[in-house]
Amino acid sequence: MISTMKIAIIGCGNLGASIANGLLKRDDFDPKNLTLTKRHVDSLSGFAVLGVNVQSDNVSAAANADIIILGVKPYNVAPILAEIKPSLKSKDQIIISLATGITLAEMYQVIDSSSITFRAMPNIAADIQESITCICAQNADSDQIKLVSELFDGIGFTIPIDESLMEAATVLGACGIAYVLRFMRAMIQGGIQIGFDSVTASKIVNQTVKGAAELMIQKNMHPEAAIDKVTTPKGCTIVGLNEMEHQGFSSAMVRGVIASYEKIAK
Repeated sequence: MISTMKIAIIGCGNLGASIANGLLKRDDFDPKNLTLTKRHVDSLSGFAVLGVNVQSDNVSAAANADIIILGVKPYNVAPILAEIKPSLKSKDQIIISLATGITLAEMYQVIDSSSITFRAMPNIAADIQESITCICAQNADSDQIKLVSELFDGIGFTIPIDESLMEAATVLGACGIAYVLRFMRAMIQGGIQIGFDSVTASKIVNQTVKGAAELMIQKNMHPEAAIDKVTTPKGCTIVGLNEMEHQGFSSAMVRGVIASYEKIAK
């Protein structure tokens, strides 16, 4: 049970804080079982008030944790692993890296090859327990994979995948939040132009996007099947969709996804 685990998030930046917020919203999770580290801890004071252990000492945080989550930038993964390596005393300790582009093989260049290691890619919707998190692992048994899945299920939904797809998962799941938000911003701007104030336009767009996503999830529909239900002959929906396609909407989206992937894969 994840509720009994001691968890350390090392280098608790925006994504680490999102995970921490998600964990703290669980009814069964004790804040005392969570440790957050950062070079400058002032920004974590809100967590300290809630009873979370906040410190700058990565070594002691790792030594006392059952699960160690590395929330640092990719170029800091190897130095942090080297720093905490002497404190990794239990063969059952689980190390989870959130860093984009750092492979399990690269992590094993620093730590013992028998270590239980995961890569995970959640997104900032962890703040509200609505993240999609893709995970992959090495040296983990089925129970440990279930445990890590439970950890991230607490902040949304988890999908185990092959490591070769982790960069692609980063683009769709993590970068994808920004793509959707940019689309929403454009819809709001359009709404303002056709007469709504910004607050009302935002409310309409937010619920429309939420409803579209829930429709896909609950009905298990392909987007095109739902689009067909909205587009009537000579109607305003098909006119709008066709104009977007003439302006390269779908092509721009696909090209953006591929550009992000190529940036990571270099």
